[in-house]
Amino acid sequence: MGSAVTKEESPKASVPETKLEAKILEVMRRREVEGSSTKSFNSIILKFPKIDEGFKKCRATFEEFDEDKNGAIDPQELKHCFRKMEIDFSDEEINDLFEACDINEHMAIKFSEFIVLLCLVYLLKEGPTAQHTKSRMGMPNLEATFETLVDAFVFLDKNKDGYVSKNEMVDAINETTSGERSSGRIAMKRFEEMDWDKNGMVNFKEFLFAFTHWVGIEDIDDEEDTA
Repeated sequence: MGSAVTKEESPKASVPETKLEAKILEVMRRREVEGSSTKSFNSIILKFPKIDEGFKKCRATFEEFDEDKNGAIDPQELKHCFRKMEIDFSDEEINDLFEACDINEHMAIKFSEFIVLLCLVYLLKEGPTAQHTKSRMGMPNLEATFETLVDAFVFLDKNKDGYVSKNEMVDAINETTSGERSSGRIAMKRFEEMDWDKNGMVNFKEFLFAFTHWVGIEDIDDEEDTA
């Protein structure tokens, strides 16, 4: 009990709870077969400013979805906008997507959560209708940003099982900071920031939430609190 999960162990505690989560896992595992162009964790950090710039381009789409202009998107607003923009998700898929991104369970999607939602839609939309969907959601200019995030996750997930373990995070940090005594602490801190449900394994959604914090994305009410 309490021992670190090794790369060889299967994440039994991380069985997908919804069809959406299972689909995300399936797509990520397919993407991981292609490999990653990312060479080090430092190279990911160096891309933070450009990724932050890409995230901020989501603001206009977020404001369009937020029909009552209260700074958050509720379930009905999300469904309405998906229908209006001809995005072919079922009600069940939209509900699962909302619940997956409403990390604080407030029945409201804030801006940082909306970025995660957009990235998941980008990842899931494959096939003939994909480009239409991405265009309607204002994604063409964001595809490079989202691809960078997918590539970064693939780099961290050394055994390509769709999850990042503590050991994999330590390995990734050590590749950059080999020989530095603080590398283990840095790796564990980063891992803890990603492992939202504290089950010892990080899925792509958890990774995205951590990333919005790493690059400094804040919600409007958070910005006002810190002003």
